[in-house]
Amino acid sequence: MFEIDKWQEIYSTVRKNKLRTFLTGFSVAWGIFMLILLLGSGAGLENGVKEQFKGGATNGVWISSGTTSIQYKGLKIGRQIKFTNEDYKSIKSTVSGPDHISARLFLGNNLISYKNEYGSFFLSPCHPDYGIIKEVDIIQGRFLNNIDINEFRKVAVIGEKVKSSLFKGVDSVAMGKYIKINGVLFKVVGVFRDYSRNDDEQKRVYIPISTAQRVFQGKNEINQISFTTGDASAAEADLMIKKSKAVLSKMHTFDIEDNRAINVWNKNEEVRKFKALFAGIRLFIWIIGIGTIIAGIVGVSNIMMIVVKERTKEIGIRKSLGATPWSIVALIMQEAIVITSFAGYIGLVLGVGLLELIATKMPPSDFFRNPEADFSVAVMATFLLIIAGAIAGFFPAMKAARVNPVEALRDE
Repeated sequence: MFEIDKWQEIYSTVRKNKLRTFLTGFSVAWGIFMLILLLGSGAGLENGVKEQFKGGATNGVWISSGTTSIQYKGLKIGRQIKFTNEDYKSIKSTVSGPDHISARLFLGNNLISYKNEYGSFFLSPCHPDYGIIKEVDIIQGRFLNNIDINEFRKVAVIGEKVKSSLFKGVDSVAMGKYIKINGVLFKVVGVFRDYSRNDDEQKRVYIPISTAQRVFQGKNEINQISFTTGDASAAEADLMIKKSKAVLSKMHTFDIEDNRAINVWNKNEEVRKFKALFAGIRLFIWIIGIGTIIAGIVGVSNIMMIVVKERTKEIGIRKSLGATPWSIVALIMQEAIVITSFAGYIGLVLGVGLLELIATKMPPSDFFRNPEADFSVAVMATFLLIIAGAIAGFFPAMKAARVNPVEALRDE
């Protein structure tokens, strides 16, 4: 129940002891300030590392061909494994779980031109699903589709930097124009932006893998198979990889434990390690922050003990006039909660304000960006403040409730 008399009394006590109240609240404000600052800095570090994962689905798996390093079924070490279209089709048909799958062919840098403009750009033949696996952002036109694959169309999707290098001035529009790739005409059907931190990803040209095999290779070899694992758990994603390795091991006769025969990059595993690392960092930050707040609580509690000692006679008079122990406890605890909550709120606001200042003034960094304290952290900090105030006032309040009115009135 709201009682104006109690609030007026708390205000009067605080006003009479300004310096003591300030020093009492400062320890709590500092604890909350440091907690918010540490959590925000941890979030900035986490955001920076997340940025490094851009340019490919976080649930992506890339399997590349390699060279055998273990003797198997009488076959010698050092055999080069060469994937074919049949490998891609076998994994697609027999391994359940992948929601997007694509084969890729590595043709390296190729001479690409439009009229009198020339450049050397990385040619990356693939299936349509690779646009989703790589998380390319189509800003004009479209990505490759299944009709392009089935009809061996000579179409190309070019990166922003390819467009800016080849299409200039009056010919700045790339859509629908024909570029020459090693002397063969391809129609531009899309322009993409890749958010990978590697700038060279913007210099790629995607073409249908079936067309590349027919025009530039003359055979059905591929270099890599990639897929995404959808919403699968870590164990389910690992099982998909294991089954894929088993399929390839059987088709190319190599030991499934030979990690050099095929190279597997499981981005799921990298993300899991990253999440575990930052879960540990967040736990450490909370331990440090709560430890600092506890130090502030101890300070507040000690001050409230002094307050109770100073007001012993007053408390005795209250009890002699009929005040209940609970009313005494409520008064002391309320004062402690008000001091800690107000001071803590100031620390919270200052911490959030400093994080905002850092976020706007700090130059971009690869591993630290956008430090922030989200709403859930603010709610948790507020909850901590209330609990801290209650704990800080509880023991002094209990001591006050046990004051004997007769002895209190004798107190000098």
